[in-house]
Amino acid sequence: MTSDTIIERQGGLARFVLNRPKAHNALTHDQVLLLADRLAAWEGDSGVVAVVIEGDGHKSFCAGGDIRALYDHVTAGRVDVVPSFFGDEYRLNRQINIYSKPYVALLDGIVMGGGAGVSINGRYRVATERTLFAMPETAIGFYPDVGGTYFLPRLPGATGLYLALTGNRLHAADTYHTGLATHYVHSAELDALRTALAAAADAEGIAAVLDRFHRDPGPSPLAEKQWVIDRTFGKETLPEILAALEADENPWARHALAVIRSRSPSAVVVAFTAARQGRGLDFDACLRLEYRLSLQVALTRDFIEGIRAVIVDKDQAPRWSPAQIESVSAEIYALHETVPAEGDLTF
Repeated sequence: MTSDTIIERQGGLARFVLNRPKAHNALTHDQVLLLADRLAAWEGDSGVVAVVIEGDGHKSFCAGGDIRALYDHVTAGRVDVVPSFFGDEYRLNRQINIYSKPYVALLDGIVMGGGAGVSINGRYRVATERTLFAMPETAIGFYPDVGGTYFLPRLPGATGLYLALTGNRLHAADTYHTGLATHYVHSAELDALRTALAAAADAEGIAAVLDRFHRDPGPSPLAEKQWVIDRTFGKETLPEILAALEADENPWARHALAVIRSRSPSAVVVAFTAARQGRGLDFDACLRLEYRLSLQVALTRDFIEGIRAVIVDKDQAPRWSPAQIESVSAEIYALHETVPAEGDLTF
């Protein structure tokens, strides 16, 4: 156990608890390495039936990766850390995705960015009434990574592209409707759920416990908007999506357009391109795509400016360059074609 992480055993359950509540349990590079190490050890331990990952403090499961640390490195000229920052995280995402034992993420609170990487890529994702999910990277000059190029395009209809471009938030019923969450449990029952999981004898027992505790999360507001999401975000090109939103008389569509226009134009282009590429790739190929993109996007002016405006100075007034999506250069659309000097991501 470290001050940032609580690791414990409860019967056949191995628990990994992110313990940085004041930082909304943002995932540090050290925690990435620690979780990868523990998962490897637990996979070979016959006494471990399942792994649970959760956040401490009830407000957040994990609100993202420690991008402030990345910002500090890049602005200080220590760009040599960028490949390991992303490479180690993406390898962890893959490790979670192919994990042989039940991997259960308790999404009690905010789930964003890197938090999605250590949860959505796993076998089971349990939402509660406090769940708040988003991939808001375009607001900081980045794009949805950590496997987002894989799982977002596979959501119902054009929902994934809508989430990728806008960064808009989903509550519990929406996460269950889209499949981002596999179960819904009231937060008051989480202690009982852990106890029951700890007593399960095998993977089938884990699945049975989760199904027994699952409750109906209620109607999904997002599901009611599926028709307008699909008719606007279901277009094949970004200009067509923008034009469809502009022409649509539904107030929801106008609001979505305004949100996109407020995001980093370059990041919106990268997010669109990545999502379109990802829908035809397998999981490993998506992570290789993200590695190519992230090594470049993390060094751009918009990424530094976005973090400055949202996290460092918190003035919420980023100055994007270029300021309009229509002015983004053709090279941005082709970033995914550039092979890193260090070579593509390996596993």
